[in-house]
Amino acid sequence: MTNLFIPSSGQSRRHLKEVALLLLSIVSFSAYAQKTISKETLVEKVKATDSYIRQVRGYLHEHPELSSKEFETTRFLQAEVSKMGLVVTPVPGTGFYAVLDTRKPGKTIGLRTDIDALPIPESPVNLKQQKKWVSKVEGVSHTCGHDGHMAVLLGAVKILTELKDQLKGKIVFIFEEGEETSSGIDAMVDALRPLHIDAFYGNHLASAFHTGLFAIQGGPLMAGAATVAFDVIGRGGHASRPDLSINPIFAAANILTGISIAWNNQRDITETLTLGISQIHGGSADNVIPNSVYIGGTVRFFNREEAEKAFVLFRKVAEDIAHAHNCTVRFHDDMGIILDPVINDDALAAFTLRAVKELYPDKIYEGDGKWYAAESFSQYSKLAPSIFLFVGVKNEALGSGAEHHNDRFDMDEDAFSYALGAMVQFAVKYLASPVY
Repeated sequence: MTNLFIPSSGQSRRHLKEVALLLLSIVSFSAYAQKTISKETLVEKVKATDSYIRQVRGYLHEHPELSSKEFETTRFLQAEVSKMGLVVTPVPGTGFYAVLDTRKPGKTIGLRTDIDALPIPESPVNLKQQKKWVSKVEGVSHTCGHDGHMAVLLGAVKILTELKDQLKGKIVFIFEEGEETSSGIDAMVDALRPLHIDAFYGNHLASAFHTGLFAIQGGPLMAGAATVAFDVIGRGGHASRPDLSINPIFAAANILTGISIAWNNQRDITETLTLGISQIHGGSADNVIPNSVYIGGTVRFFNREEAEKAFVLFRKVAEDIAHAHNCTVRFHDDMGIILDPVINDDALAAFTLRAVKELYPDKIYEGDGKWYAAESFSQYSKLAPSIFLFVGVKNEALGSGAEHHNDRFDMDEDAFSYALGAMVQFAVKYLASPVY
């Protein structure tokens, strides 16, 4: 016989109260869940923030700092973030992050910018005319777009903090030190690991695409990078009697020829790997045979396994040819892979494409947007799925469109609002989506 539990009147009242509270929480959550941030609201927010991000970019462009030396840049950025009510968390070095916590349960996303400049003296003119902003720091310039990236992320901080009450979950704003040298990425990844971020988003203002055009795709987007660095060692002597020396210059020349031939004949030609030899140094006088010759360069790749195979081939060819010349080879410690390729998560890329299309339906690049430059953003995928996209800044009428890392590099400022709109749209849609 089943024993029925009949609550006392006190227990019954407590039970009814608990049920009422549960129903109230469900209703409240449903009411919140039905709140949406409209496209029109985001467009207006972006428009209202446009002047701010242009001014910020102008200031940062005039005051660039090299990798790992972004001290004033960091102080400026932290002050701006603090003005918006967020607490700054420093990361060893010059990087930092700040968290927008809506105090409502949900996912956590990371929005990232780089903050460093390049050791390039800047030309005051672009491809057509005088630039609006020119570096005031001799020999240093933002000739890659990082000034625009910082401005866009600050604009996102501004808009998303204003929309905080309509959001759920957390947003981590990431300001990464030294992207150009990869000096800050390891410390940043270590610092972010305890935050359990669900997805990372980053963008690069790109001179290869016209203003406001978005390149959004899954799979490999930016190449991995590897360093070529080795010495060919012989025995120096007087150039009048080369037979009494062991000339490493001839050995080095033959090594480069041998590697070039092997590169085309002993690798999988369906896998893209670029070999860029950029340095060869040896000797200091016409009548002196040097002891050694240095060879340096980079390899770019989209498949790490193939890059590793290529370096095995590289080392074998170099050693065998050096041996034929009675020379030896000393490979430097930094020879090999230094950065993995940026590989976008396919599902996250599809989600981002749909989100950006809602805001800018006629601004999607339909071709293959791969870029052979490398990016430390690749390391964030070790923590969570990631998406990196390009936003065009090329405008022939304004003279913008020079290659990155070129002294005439410039950007059409109209592109910044597109980058900002896409970033904010991604954040809003991702945090509201039950899919991820």
